[in-house]
Formats: sequence, structure tokens, C-alpha cells
Amino acid sequence: MTKTSKDVAALSSQLPSSNTRLSGNLGATSLVLSVLAFSAPIVTVSGYIAFAIGFVGETAPLAWVVATIGLAIFAVGYTTMTKHIKRPGAFYAYISLGLGKTLGLGGAYLATVSYMLITVGIYTFTGTMVSSAVEALGGPIIPWYVCTAASWIVITVLGHFQIELSAKVLGIVMVLEIILVAIFNVVVLSKGGESGLSVEPLNPAKFLNAGTGMALLFAFGNFVGFEATALYRDEVRNPGKTIPRATYMAVFLIGGFYAISAYSMITAYGPSAVSHAVDDPTTMFDSAMATYVSSSLATVTLVLVATSALASVLSTHNVVARYLQNLGADHALPSFLAAVHPVHKSPYKASVTNSVLVGVLLILGGLIIHDEDLVIGTGSGLGTAGVLSLMALVSFAVVRYFAIAGLPAGESVWRVKTAPLIAAFILCAVVVFALVRFDLLVGGEPGERLWLLLIPILFISAGCLVAIRMKRMHPNLYGCLGRAEGDRS
Repeated sequence: MTKTSKDVAALSSQLPSSNTRLSGNLGATSLVLSVLAFSAPIVTVSGYIAFAIGFVGETAPLAWVVATIGLAIFAVGYTTMTKHIKRPGAFYAYISLGLGKTLGLGGAYLATVSYMLITVGIYTFTGTMVSSAVEALGGPIIPWYVCTAASWIVITVLGHFQIELSAKVLGIVMVLEIILVAIFNVVVLSKGGESGLSVEPLNPAKFLNAGTGMALLFAFGNFVGFEATALYRDEVRNPGKTIPRATYMAVFLIGGFYAISAYSMITAYGPSAVSHAVDDPTTMFDSAMATYVSSSLATVTLVLVATSALASVLSTHNVVARYLQNLGADHALPSFLAAVHPVHKSPYKASVTNSVLVGVLLILGGLIIHDEDLVIGTGSGLGTAGVLSLMALVSFAVVRYFAIAGLPAGESVWRVKTAPLIAAFILCAVVVFALVRFDLLVGGEPGERLWLLLIPILFISAGCLVAIRMKRMHPNLYGCLGRAEGDRS
């Protein structure tokens, strides 16, 4: 049967449009700082490192060494995909190509809700830290939810504009944080800490104990946001070179920075480091800073923790906005989400939609859960488990994609098979531990909140069902899932 012009027009209107492609001029440094912002350096150093020491003992630095090695191996296959798959979408695109469009869309739904949950957790943490900073500076006592609401306004405004503005804001905050922690590290190590420098924190024989898994979970969690290097593909200059360079820079900078900082913290306290980490982990960094550098920097540290949390929210917000924009462009979510601002070239409708959805979740969380610490732990922990699961899926996707497509010229078996399989094994082990000790990830007693796992299961299932329906009802749209409307460099 011959198609009429109206039929052709209707079909064309359903296909993803090239007008939904974002644009920008980010360089490798801006990309790295965006990833680093996700992990909130000063928050990690002043909080998570102390908790890791409490779990695994003085060998906590090795947790970040192991995580760095594992993620560097993951980056081998990941960057190979970025070189040969010239699409935006990152995990969404790669899983779609390697493991099928149905699972790819399920993964995209899971990624969206996981990053959104992380955003909710960090928003809540930001509110508590801003409130504390204002009070420490002599200001009034402001409820955390008021500060969270103010942060929401700031992030919503920044998300409306081109990514370069966010990158500048993140860059300034990250440089200040890195300088402060670097000063702490240099001073402590130059003075030799409490009992002098020691190689015992680097002794692998002491690393394996009952707390090893939890320390590794904290360490791997610091790398969750480095998908952004490929997710911003259309917004960077020379993506074929910039993305792999930024990915490796992010992995080694994050891992090295935290490993050295953990070693410095242990050196600062000497033999009493573990007892301090167990008894009072939240003041460990501030006390060491006051002892070795300056007590006047305690307030500066508190302010930087607040701005670091705000920068982390901005980073996660931008990631969610781009997932929504990609899914809108592929008609896997309402197509208005795909809109690109005519001036700022930003995913402005996806950005404001993300703000509205997160705002609703924050209100519900505040009304239903009266303990803000529980909101922080649940959102961040559940989201982190979701993203780590996706990273394992991506590793399998790399192997299968190149097994079907063949070995590209200039590539090796190590890059397309061996390294991704090793990464998949490592990440699967981390995910299994996260699920087994889910109580440590989100809080509560063992087995108490396992029902929360229904959330990621629900969303990945919903994505798969949407894909199955598209395959049956709109095969042309199904064929374009994974941002396949036209590859470009």
C-alpha cells in the first residue's frame, strides 16, 4: 500500500530529531572537575575517610588504591566504547548496543532514578551543612529544609544555562577544596604526624578483615559520577580525545587524592587513628586540621563542606537532566524533555523537570521521614548501588558489542574483552556486597529496608516494558533507542 504524504509526515515527526543534540566547548579539565565535584572532595575527606578507617583500620588508604585499579580497568573498555560509539547517552547508549535496546532502556530508567535519588540525598545533606555553616558564622539557626529549598533555587537557575557556567562554578569550588586538603596533607606529612611516617597503612596483609567490604564500597562510591565524561559528549570539544583523557584523569586524580588524604589522616593520629575514627569520626578532620595547620580553618572547612555539597548537587542535577533529555529525544519519555534552549544550548526543559521531580521527592521525604540523616543515607546509598550495577552491565556490554562487531583496527583483545571482563567481575563483587550489607549502605538494622530494592527493580522493569511496547507499536522509534538517530564525532 502506498504511503500518503500525511503518512510520511507523521512518521517523520515521530523520529528523533537532530535538533535535540546539545552543544558546548568543554575541555578535559572542566570535565574532570565536574566528575570530582560529584564525589565532593572535602565531604569525603572530612567524613567518609574517617568512616572507612573505622571499618577497615589503618589500611584504609588501600581501599582507594584498589578502587582506582578496578575503575582504571573499567575505563579501558569504557573509553574504547567512547572512541567507537559516537553518541551521547553514555551507559544508556552502550548497554543498548551491547546488550540490546530493551535492557538499554531499562538501564537508562535505572540510571535516571538512581542519580535522582543521589540528588535527593545530597540536597538534604547540603541543607544541613549550609544551616551549620550559617550558625557557625554567627548567623541565625535556620532549619535544614529552608537551606535545602534555597539550594534548590540556585541549582535550578544554574541548570537552565549552558554547561560552561556550571563548569566554572564547579571549577572554583573544587580548586578551593583541593587547595585546603592539599595544605592539610603536605603539612601533616612534612611534620610526620603523631608518630612519624609508616608503611603499615599500605600493608596488604592487614587490609583483609571484616570491614574491608564496607571500606571498598565507600571508595568505589567516590567514582560513581565519572560517567559524566561521556554523557557530556556533545558538549565537549574534540570528544574523541577529550573524553578518554578526562576519564583516566578523573580516575587517577580521585583515587590518588583520596588515598593520600586517608594516609595523611592516619599519620596525623598515629596509633590512635582507629579509635578516633570509631569514637568520633565527624570531627576527625577538623581536629587534625586545628592541630597541624590552624584552628581558624575549622570554620573555613565547614563553609567548604557546604559549598562542596552544593557543587555535588549541581553535578548530579546536570547528569539527571541529560538522561531525561536523551530519553525525551528517543521518545522513551515525553518528547518535550528533548528541547534544547535556542540561546544557551542547554537541556532546559529536562533540567526544570528534574528540579520539579526532585523537589516533590524532597517534600515527600521531609513529610514522611522526619530524620534527615535517613533521607541522606537512603537516597545516596540506594542510588549508588544502582549506578554501580549499571557499571557492571556496561562492562558486559563492551564485551558483547565487540564480539558481534569484531575487533576494530588498532584495538587489542585486552581493551575489548579481557579488561572489561575483569572489571565486570570486580564490580559485580562490589554490588553483591552492597546488597548483602544493604543496611550499612542505607542505614537501619540488617534486613530492615530491603524493600527499598523494589525501587530500582521497578524502574528497570518499567524501562524494559516501555521498550517492548515500542518494539511492537513503534518499531521505527525502537530502532533509534540509545540515541541512534545519527552518530557523530
